[in-house]
Amino acid sequence: MACIARHSLIRHNYVSHLAVTTRSRFLVGLSLPLSIPRHFSTRGKDEDLKALKVKQGRLMDTLHYTCSFGTGKRWGSAPTETGMSRLALSDSDKQARDWFVETTRALGCNVTIDAMGNIFAVRPGRRDGPATFAGSHLDTQPSGGRYDGILGILAGIEMLNVLRDHEYETEFPVGVVNWTNEEGARFPISMSSSGVWAEEIPLDRAHNLQEVGGGTATMKSELERIGYLDSTPASYRSMPMAAHFELHIEQGPILEIEQQKVGVVKGVQAYKWFTVDVHGRDAHTGTTPLRSRADAMLLAARLITHSHRLATAHSAVASTGILTLSPGSTNTIPGHVSFTLDVRAPADATVNAMEADLKRDFAALAAGEDVDGLLAHSTPGRPLNVEWRTDFISPATVFHPDCIAAVRASAEAVTGSASLVRDMTSGAGHDSVYASRRCPTSMIFVPSKNGVSHNPEEYTSPEDCAIGAEVLMQSVLRYDRLRADREVKTG
Repeated sequence: MACIARHSLIRHNYVSHLAVTTRSRFLVGLSLPLSIPRHFSTRGKDEDLKALKVKQGRLMDTLHYTCSFGTGKRWGSAPTETGMSRLALSDSDKQARDWFVETTRALGCNVTIDAMGNIFAVRPGRRDGPATFAGSHLDTQPSGGRYDGILGILAGIEMLNVLRDHEYETEFPVGVVNWTNEEGARFPISMSSSGVWAEEIPLDRAHNLQEVGGGTATMKSELERIGYLDSTPASYRSMPMAAHFELHIEQGPILEIEQQKVGVVKGVQAYKWFTVDVHGRDAHTGTTPLRSRADAMLLAARLITHSHRLATAHSAVASTGILTLSPGSTNTIPGHVSFTLDVRAPADATVNAMEADLKRDFAALAAGEDVDGLLAHSTPGRPLNVEWRTDFISPATVFHPDCIAAVRASAEAVTGSASLVRDMTSGAGHDSVYASRRCPTSMIFVPSKNGVSHNPEEYTSPEDCAIGAEVLMQSVLRYDRLRADREVKTG
């Protein structure tokens, strides 16, 4: 009887949506059929999965519509050739969140918001249990693109649309989760809210994160301001997930160079974030001889250069994204410089070795010792002091074999060729890192044009977006079927 009632409700919803307005069509991203398709179930064969097709036009129209919330820098003449500037918990992020909640509810989902503003939209299945989620994020970099994170969420919405189009009934619930502040651009811990959900980052620490740039807002104050601070605990114990799949642009050039379509992501490389403070002495630029200077900026430049050399030696990467100096006067030698250092490598041991070498050599350079010829052909100055602070640690992550297998099978089925699919390790951190600590997880990569990301010109073709969305949908449904099959065998 429950099944009949649910089908009647779905049929009623189709009829009631036939007269949707332009706004409500984008609200749910739907172009609705005039007849009710036959019912499918994940207990069927692969032929059922092949019958479920992503609507590329609907996916891209909806994605670009939601990019009206926080449109950023224009880089071309076409209407969609702009970047994004939708910082976490900003007014534009609230608009995108409101759209997400309203849309997923219209698609039959139950929506839960937790104490970090994470939004879990769950579509019921034939039986109860934790949902299998498609997840990513709607927040962007200050000068970001239209695909980083956004594609993963919109592909999840398209999955819900396709399931509704076909009256497809999953064995267990499935859903879409929007994680808060994945980027860490406004509140400086990336993946902060999935980290709280995984109980790896304390709630108070995340709530008290203060926005960068000298503002006084905290995550908690902004969650309250935009109405997304809920009472549901931000914890996997309160909102368990059966599995987590994330579609994401590669953010690198490999798939495009190799002319392949899908990356099966087996894990994420390790990384650490540091803040390095260099303390010297302010002095007049015209009256202070080179040998009498404690030039914090000059030492910082040498330290950053050396970090690049060490990264090369360790087959790692090291980057500085923020640098500030004081007092900031043309005719004053800087007495203090602070800069960030982001160190990444596939193995934890490599990152740890890099950290040890950096700290040893930075101390030597600050004391005036030459390291790798950095002081060659220059005048020795006065000793300086270097201090380190570790801001964030993300160990190397290995994803779950069941999820990897589901992604690989789906990718080969959708592309029609194993040669168009490759195994990959993610160079960037994602919410899937923390999700993997508490549930089976994997990711799906699609090509990034010229390997560009965190840039307004970030681009993935509509065809590749649709392929990724279809692989995501199939991965979720294959995992749902795996759960059902295992329950039958152990029942």
